[in-house]
Amino acid sequence: MARPPRFDTDQLLDAAVRLAAAGGPAAVTMSAVAHAVGAPSGSLYHRFAGRTALLAEVWLRTVERFQESYQAVLGSQSDPRRAARAAARHVVGWSREHPDEAALLLYGAADFGRAQWSEEHTRRADSGNRQVFASLSALAEALDATDEQGLDRVTLALVDLPLAMVRRHLRAGTPLPPHAEDLTEECTKALLRQQPCP
Repeated sequence: MARPPRFDTDQLLDAAVRLAAAGGPAAVTMSAVAHAVGAPSGSLYHRFAGRTALLAEVWLRTVERFQESYQAVLGSQSDPRRAARAAARHVVGWSREHPDEAALLLYGAADFGRAQWSEEHTRRADSGNRQVFASLSALAEALDATDEQGLDRVTLALVDLPLAMVRRHLRAGTPLPPHAEDLTEECTKALLRQQPCP
């Protein structure tokens, strides 16, 4: 009977997240991840074809977990304005609870080698992005914000503004302040107040 693997994929990806948060994508190498968990380098090659696959998986696992939770919040309220405020708060709250993952997501897929990803990794990334954009478009429609300015307003309120709050603190190495969610929600509410509902 074969022995169960000592290091599972999630342990390896958790280590890769920590390395990326501390040193950026360049810090995520096969040997660095193996060293971080005390595994032989061969353990990584059993799970990832090479560094490109490792980078793709660490990015995709992180962004997919965030996107899943973000979409759940967007769909949790029947009132589109409440949903918008809850989604903006969620960006900050999720980042507070997952600081390493949030630091990783301050980079982009391109920083994790997207141009060299496999077709399957690229498909996963595109599929997740389409789903989020579809949810934002549906919310914008519910807010009667379907022209170019309205769509920009919704994106600013639910994506750019919360990320700005998170980015400033993470890049400075300071914790998110206790008022971060409230301030983000207040700004989102103010932005969307100017957008009439049908």
